[in-house]
Amino acid sequence: MQLRPLLLVLLSVVSATLYAQPEDQATDYLSKEFHATRRDSLRALMPDSSVVMVLAYPTRNFSNDVDYVYHPNPDLYYFTGYKEPHALLLIFKEPQTAADGSIYKELFFIQKRDVRAEQWTGRRMGVEGVQQQLGIKMVFNGDQFNNYPIDFSKFTKIIFDALPNDLAVSRDPATLYSLVQQFKQKAGFPAENYMTDKRFGVQLYRQLTGKLREIKTPEEMDLLRKAVEISCIGQNEVMKAVRPDMSEREIQGLHEFVHKKYGAENVGYPSIVGAGNNGCVLHYEENNKMHVENRLVLMDVGAEYHGYAADVTRTVPANGKFTPEQRTIYEIVYNAQEEAFKLCKEGTPRAEIEKKAREVVAEGLLKLGVISKKEESAIYYPHGLSHHIGLDVHDRGYSGQLKKNMVITIEPGIYIPENSNCDKKWWGIAVRIEDDVLIREKDCEILSAMAPRKVEDVEKMVAAKSPLDNFVLPPLKSAQSEKAAQPAKKKAF
Repeated sequence: MQLRPLLLVLLSVVSATLYAQPEDQATDYLSKEFHATRRDSLRALMPDSSVVMVLAYPTRNFSNDVDYVYHPNPDLYYFTGYKEPHALLLIFKEPQTAADGSIYKELFFIQKRDVRAEQWTGRRMGVEGVQQQLGIKMVFNGDQFNNYPIDFSKFTKIIFDALPNDLAVSRDPATLYSLVQQFKQKAGFPAENYMTDKRFGVQLYRQLTGKLREIKTPEEMDLLRKAVEISCIGQNEVMKAVRPDMSEREIQGLHEFVHKKYGAENVGYPSIVGAGNNGCVLHYEENNKMHVENRLVLMDVGAEYHGYAADVTRTVPANGKFTPEQRTIYEIVYNAQEEAFKLCKEGTPRAEIEKKAREVVAEGLLKLGVISKKEESAIYYPHGLSHHIGLDVHDRGYSGQLKKNMVITIEPGIYIPENSNCDKKWWGIAVRIEDDVLIREKDCEILSAMAPRKVEDVEKMVAAKSPLDNFVLPPLKSAQSEKAAQPAKKKAF
């Protein structure tokens, strides 16, 4: 057999293997019908004679020739279920007519199948896969977008999110860079800033997608509940396992192990595990303290399950018991959260629950003498009370009032860094309690209620036995060698 036919046979075998549907995969993803209803819901909100364009997110470089694990654009995932890069979606308000006379409402340009590339970087859906699995009919390979006859001049509004401006230049007509350039040319981008051109609706895009994504459907709630439950189990199991000799990174690893055990693909944001003064850094991500010791440990860790992110924070004493000072600050935060919960129902202005939580924190700190006037409470409570969660941990939202089937966080906190202008006994105490809440007509459901919040319940959970209590790994030989090579230090008496 000649080399070329043999190569073709081998490629066909590899192709058949790669293109086969993977076995033993999760089956609780959003359905193609869900994504179709989301496109129809967007279409209902769009102005007459308009088109919406949605891009895939770009790939990002991690190191040299290694990329970060790819995370799809939540909007593109929401409207299609597609999770690959190098794609462009067009959703039309009114039905369009193709050259062959067929009628369509959307066009989707995606990355083509490539057996060699898939052997290195994984399976691609391809045109047939998208048509069959995602239910979108008008699907084309990305390199067909440039020559596809679309007259953008007939649309009174071209709606899209802000375009990425840091893409690597590429001659490949199907890369995201090329798709963006082709879109600009087809849409007749002005020489000046397109953000100010009235034909383009960048701000309108955020309003439309915000209106949709701030209200969760039953299908979304199934996934969001699972993400929250997984996160809560992680919090509970870590409370049982936590010890003063653990490192922040070890605690992070325990959380994320539980997430993976339940099938969560990722965390919804970089895990925050801050002991003592480190907890005063709101987005502390280093998690590099070697021993948490007898400090409070603030654990802001949320699982991402099938694209939906939970956001749950608990603050626990590593040695199992709150000190009087820790307990006092903790209970101010707890009370602020409880008061906010009472206001969480349809129709409540978001500013009202924010104001109530701040009042409770300010009154508590004023009573303790940590501050001398209520306005100073912002020094120790510098962030907002709430945000939407969903496909982004800080999810899209548009309304100033709470609405039924919104899911938001309630997360008051107090952070008193070392050297603060107050009694030294309060220094290094950081407390945040964060729960995920489903808004209902007359009240709310605390989705993350299974992770304890009350002081007594937290201490009880920390005292419980953990499956990891006897999990002891052998010491690193390299660490032993380094220790042996160091000169002995005299004890200080």
